[in-house]
Amino acid sequence: MRLAQHWQLIEENLPADWEEARVSLTTEQPGELERAAQVLGPLNPGRSGQKLVFSVRRAGGASGPEAARRLFGRLDADRVWCVLELEDVQAASELEPTGPATGETAALAESFDAALEQLPPDWSDLLCELEVTSSDWLPRTALLCAPINPTRSREVTGFLFRCARRAGYGVSPGMARRCLARLDAEGITGGVRVLRSLSDTQPVATQGPVWYVGGKVL
Repeated sequence: MRLAQHWQLIEENLPADWEEARVSLTTEQPGELERAAQVLGPLNPGRSGQKLVFSVRRAGGASGPEAARRLFGRLDADRVWCVLELEDVQAASELEPTGPATGETAALAESFDAALEQLPPDWSDLLCELEVTSSDWLPRTALLCAPINPTRSREVTGFLFRCARRAGYGVSPGMARRCLARLDAEGITGGVRVLRSLSDTQPVATQGPVWYVGGKVL
């Protein structure tokens, strides 16, 4: 069975209220796994042993069902024969109640302020996570927060973004807060957390430090 057809069969058997399907892929020829990873790059696959693991989200976009079907068709056209397995499915009822890690819903700008207050006074670079309480808000959140260059998170319903206090790659704290205030103004709720931080970095002929998360540069 071709990969695109296999995905169609999986999709047809998903529950009616599915929101996210976690899928693993293996190639019949182990040496072709790297090629499969290149083609499926827009789905942000992670490698686990001899298989690729990624999520397809019903909301659409770069990791939506149609995008996945087109990429699977490319592998079929390249005669890279693969096998799909459905690992997990999350329904809307499971995803939407997911709130900030504190278990409380707060204004996003205030959540950001609280996260910064816990940092040492000489912090210079941050990797932050913006989580929203409903997957329905993801497209609007991405639009309103475009200045922070949000990257879709694999772990939560939300995005990752970088913040730089003085110089280097990342949005300024003031701009980040203004973007979060826009979300507050539209009633979008959730939370902001600092995942990683550095203090007193001194970039020399560079844009500053980088972080590797799941094999991806952020």
